[in-house]
Amino acid sequence: MIAVLGLILGIGAGLVFEPTVPIWLQPYLPIAVVAALDAVFGALRAVLDGVFDDRVFTVSFLSNVVVAALIVYLGDQMGVGSQLSTAVVVVLGVRIFSNAAAIRRHLLGA
Repeated sequence: MIAVLGLILGIGAGLVFEPTVPIWLQPYLPIAVVAALDAVFGALRAVLDGVFDDRVFTVSFLSNVVVAALIVYLGDQMGVGSQLSTAVVVVLGVRIFSNAAAIRRHLLGA
Protein backbone atom coordinates (compact mmCIF):
# COMPACT_ATOMS: atom_id res chain seq x y z
CA MET A 1 0.00 0.00 0.00
CA ILE A 2 2.91 2.33 0.73
CA ALA A 3 4.26 1.80 -2.79
CA VAL A 4 0.91 2.69 -4.36
CA LEU A 5 0.67 5.82 -2.21
CA GLY A 6 4.22 6.78 -3.18
CA LEU A 7 3.39 6.27 -6.86
CA ILE A 8 0.29 8.46 -6.60
CA LEU A 9 2.22 11.17 -4.74
CA GLY A 10 5.05 11.01 -7.29
CA ILE A 11 2.69 11.35 -10.24
CA GLY A 12 0.92 14.23 -8.53
CA ALA A 13 4.20 16.01 -7.77
CA GLY A 14 5.30 15.54 -11.38
CA LEU A 15 2.07 17.07 -12.68
CA VAL A 16 2.25 20.02 -10.28
CA PHE A 17 5.95 20.88 -10.59
CA GLU A 18 6.44 19.83 -14.26
CA PRO A 19 10.14 18.95 -13.93
CA THR A 20 12.42 19.17 -16.95
CA VAL A 21 15.06 16.63 -17.83
CA PRO A 22 18.53 18.08 -18.52
CA ILE A 23 19.66 17.71 -22.13
CA TRP A 24 22.66 15.54 -21.22
CA LEU A 25 20.33 13.07 -19.45
CA GLN A 26 17.66 12.81 -22.16
CA PRO A 27 19.24 9.95 -24.15
CA TYR A 28 19.42 7.80 -21.01
CA LEU A 29 15.95 8.38 -19.58
CA PRO A 30 13.98 6.12 -21.97
CA ILE A 31 16.52 3.34 -21.50
CA ALA A 32 16.30 3.71 -17.72
CA VAL A 33 12.50 3.56 -17.88
CA VAL A 34 12.55 0.37 -19.97
CA ALA A 35 15.11 -1.19 -17.60
CA ALA A 36 12.95 -0.26 -14.61
CA LEU A 37 9.87 -1.73 -16.30
CA ASP A 38 11.79 -4.97 -16.81
CA ALA A 39 12.50 -5.15 -13.08
CA VAL A 40 8.88 -4.34 -12.20
CA PHE A 41 7.44 -6.99 -14.52
CA GLY A 42 9.98 -9.49 -13.16
CA ALA A 43 8.90 -8.63 -9.62
CA LEU A 44 5.23 -9.05 -10.48
CA ARG A 45 5.97 -12.44 -11.99
CA ALA A 46 7.93 -13.41 -8.86
CA VAL A 47 5.02 -12.33 -6.64
CA LEU A 48 2.62 -14.51 -8.63
CA ASP A 49 5.09 -17.42 -8.50
CA GLY A 50 5.45 -16.94 -4.74
CA VAL A 51 9.22 -16.34 -4.84
CA PHE A 52 9.38 -12.55 -4.50
CA ASP A 53 12.28 -11.15 -2.47
CA ASP A 54 12.44 -7.41 -1.87
CA ARG A 55 16.25 -7.38 -1.80
CA VAL A 56 16.45 -9.17 -5.13
CA PHE A 57 13.95 -6.69 -6.57
CA THR A 58 15.90 -3.68 -5.30
CA VAL A 59 19.22 -4.97 -6.61
CA SER A 60 17.63 -5.99 -9.92
CA PHE A 61 15.93 -2.61 -10.32
CA LEU A 62 19.07 -0.59 -9.62
CA SER A 63 21.47 -2.82 -11.54
CA ASN A 64 19.20 -2.96 -14.61
CA VAL A 65 19.02 0.82 -14.76
CA VAL A 66 22.75 1.34 -14.16
CA VAL A 67 23.90 -1.35 -16.60
CA ALA A 68 21.51 -0.19 -19.34
CA ALA A 69 22.60 3.44 -18.91
CA LEU A 70 26.27 2.40 -18.89
CA ILE A 71 25.85 0.45 -22.12
CA VAL A 72 24.23 3.45 -23.81
CA TYR A 73 26.91 5.79 -22.42
CA LEU A 74 29.68 3.55 -23.77
CA GLY A 75 27.89 3.41 -27.11
CA ASP A 76 27.75 7.21 -27.17
CA GLN A 77 31.47 7.36 -26.45
CA MET A 78 32.18 4.96 -29.33
CA GLY A 79 29.81 6.76 -31.68
CA VAL A 80 27.28 3.94 -31.88
CA GLY A 81 24.90 5.10 -29.15
CA SER A 82 21.71 4.68 -31.14
CA GLN A 83 22.58 1.11 -32.15
CA LEU A 84 23.34 0.10 -28.57
CA SER A 85 20.22 1.89 -27.34
CA THR A 86 18.20 -0.17 -29.79
CA ALA A 87 19.93 -3.35 -28.66
CA VAL A 88 19.20 -2.60 -24.99
CA VAL A 89 15.54 -1.85 -25.74
CA VAL A 90 15.19 -5.07 -27.77
CA VAL A 91 16.77 -7.26 -25.08
CA LEU A 92 14.79 -5.69 -22.25
CA GLY A 93 11.64 -5.69 -24.40
CA VAL A 94 11.96 -9.43 -24.94
CA ARG A 95 12.31 -9.92 -21.17
CA ILE A 96 9.31 -7.67 -20.48
CA PHE A 97 7.12 -9.55 -22.96
CA SER A 98 8.33 -12.89 -21.60
CA ASN A 99 7.39 -11.84 -18.07
CA ALA A 100 4.07 -10.42 -19.30
CA ALA A 101 3.29 -13.75 -20.99
CA ALA A 102 4.08 -15.64 -17.79
CA ILE A 103 1.87 -13.23 -15.81
CA ARG A 104 -0.95 -13.70 -18.32
CA ARG A 105 -0.62 -17.48 -18.13
CA HIS A 106 -0.65 -17.33 -14.36
CA LEU A 107 -3.69 -15.05 -14.13
CA LEU A 108 -5.75 -16.36 -17.03
CA GLY A 109 -4.47 -19.90 -17.36
CA ALA A 110 -3.93 -19.33 -21.08
